[in-house]
Amino acid sequence: MDHNTLAFEHAPVGLILLESRVIRRANPRFGEMFGLDPAACEGLPIAEIYASEEDFQTIGAKVYAAIRETGRYSDERVMKRADGSLFWCRVRGQAATKDTPENPFSTSVWSFADLSEDRPIVSLTQREREVAILTCRGLTSKEIGLELDLSYRTVEEYRARLLRKFGARKLAELVAKLSGMPL
Repeated sequence: MDHNTLAFEHAPVGLILLESRVIRRANPRFGEMFGLDPAACEGLPIAEIYASEEDFQTIGAKVYAAIRETGRYSDERVMKRADGSLFWCRVRGQAATKDTPENPFSTSVWSFADLSEDRPIVSLTQREREVAILTCRGLTSKEIGLELDLSYRTVEEYRARLLRKFGARKLAELVAKLSGMPL
């Protein structure tokens, strides 16, 4: 077995090769993480492992812009296993070819790290997830409001909901719980 194949097959994180947002190859760890046979992943639209169609569209637009600009993208998001269960996942991707700006998704390589042991799933709406992610990035309520086209007061209400759902008393505790940091 050559070194490239050895590295791909035995990587401690899930790896996939995507072409136009369709999985062309997946390693065993990816299959294990998502409850799929790696061989059966070939030809699977990446949308199948997103938590929702809305996530696929929203995150896809961000990925498209970042890869077009820098050739790379990373985030932490909720993903969906084959059995429908949701889990937190660290996702990193990179364009594998120099595509045209109109088609940054032509060929890319992605890694997936399961964060479920450190970050349990709490049922959140799409907007609550967006506010939670931007809060973890250190944005203020006003900055989040500008990013999501919401009023400052609306963002504060979403943050208050997040505090209740996660059993946090203050924002720093919420961020620690969202990021999986020990308290």
